[in-house]
Amino acid sequence: MVAAETPIAQVLLQAVNVKKVFGRGDNAVTAVKNIDLSIRRGSMIALKGRSGSGKTTLLNLLAALDQPTEGQVYYDGRVISELPEKQRSTWRRTHLGLVFQAFGLIPLMSAYENVEFGLRIAGSNPALHKERAEQALDWVGMKSRMKHRPPELSGGEQQRVAIARAIAHRPALLLADEPTAELDSRMGLQVIKVFRDLVENLGMTIVMTTHDPGIMEIVDHVIALEDGEIVVEPNV
Repeated sequence: MVAAETPIAQVLLQAVNVKKVFGRGDNAVTAVKNIDLSIRRGSMIALKGRSGSGKTTLLNLLAALDQPTEGQVYYDGRVISELPEKQRSTWRRTHLGLVFQAFGLIPLMSAYENVEFGLRIAGSNPALHKERAEQALDWVGMKSRMKHRPPELSGGEQQRVAIARAIAHRPALLLADEPTAELDSRMGLQVIKVFRDLVENLGMTIVMTTHDPGIMEIVDHVIALEDGEIVVEPNV
């Protein structure tokens, strides 16, 4: 995961000496620094740390939603952090699934329409839209509610629809910011099991932030952040 000896062919996502500073001069705040990590294809990774440790900033940098002040982010051997915004946007649509703490659902669309709209944006084969949208909603336990609009759904249900939208086009990489935060423990575990199935059966690579100790027992590796840096935790 952070090992330099990981064969290049097995690495999907990589950060090299990444640093992110917000603001300038006396107001400058270093959110993350000295970030070096390599994430294998088909692995499931958790980023953990206290609030303000840099987890969400790092996730945004890995998603090419923001650009590092120093260093580079690579996807499949290609530098994505230095691409123009239009090219980064195209890369995100086609290669990436994103789950935010803010659900980002369109209020006037049903759950199904929100997921299907995500498939259209990703450029997926229209002939597969219905099957993939319904399957993704079924994976997260929302197929029976797929005709309901977001205002008619609870926060947890909206989160599950947002997850379905992110995985429906079966991206190579899924980045999720606290994906189970709005879910009860039973549904949170179901979603994480779906993530594990996507890794095992489709070869998807998943990186998520979490505070949930239960999730950390299911993932392949845990990356701990403290004060914006990756820390090595002692074995207990």
